[in-house]
Amino acid sequence: MTTPRAVPPRVPPAERGATRIADRVVAKIAAQAAREALAAHPGGPPGTAGAGAGAPHATVTVHHDIARVRVSLELDYPSDLAAQCAAVRSQVVRRVEECASMSVPEVDLDIEHLHSAHTRTAAVRDRKLR
Repeated sequence: MTTPRAVPPRVPPAERGATRIADRVVAKIAAQAAREALAAHPGGPPGTAGAGAGAPHATVTVHHDIARVRVSLELDYPSDLAAQCAAVRSQVVRRVEECASMSVPEVDLDIEHLHSAHTRTAAVRDRKLR
């Protein structure tokens, strides 16, 4: 015959522990959000960040559910850089808040390269001639 086991008392969810999201996970969310913003921005580059441009890269510092984000971008030029930067900032804030439940008081953007459509067209033409 088996003896009934004592059931431990239930611990309320708030007292069970905490989930910690690593900085690199938040950085990946931010980089993906930047790609989404650049792809969706009217007049912005098609695809990730235009042909020849590298994908956005993000670094994040998290302290007490507050994420400070820095995103490195390569953008096409000429284009509306201010509008693209505003779209990236708002999308990064929105996606990090909704995916990681973290507050994002600042998003710093580093535009590492501007890619001229004229230069890119010449480079593609030179590659075809070889």
